[in-house]
Amino acid sequence: MKRQLVPVIKDGQREEVVLDVNAQKSTILLTFKSGWSKKYSGADVYECLGKIIKEHTDIKFLCKGAKLSVRPSSMSSQMSSGIAAYEHVLGKRASRADLVNIFDYEDRDIVSDPQLQKDYFFLWLESIKNVDE
Repeated sequence: MKRQLVPVIKDGQREEVVLDVNAQKSTILLTFKSGWSKKYSGADVYECLGKIIKEHTDIKFLCKGAKLSVRPSSMSSQMSSGIAAYEHVLGKRASRADLVNIFDYEDRDIVSDPQLQKDYFFLWLESIKNVDE
């Protein structure tokens, strides 16, 4: 199990939450400063983080995994348990240079619903249909 400290904005105040990540079991135990905690499970760690974000829409999670344009490919999900994902740019094919750790700090384009990331991903797919490699 690996412990990740992720900054959040909660009630207008910045604080950190603790995410105890078990990549083998695809679970995350979320713990707030207050001591409240809950375990989330999914197909991979990225999906677990998405469940956390969706359940806590009043909290802004300041990490790459909450960014609109970040989503793992099937291969990156399988090889990293969803911890490595691509940061997609419209009109540009993804490359190894676009791989990010979902727990790295990010404060731009943060979503409160993982469906928005899925929608962006399909928009990105459309945007690269006629792009030469």
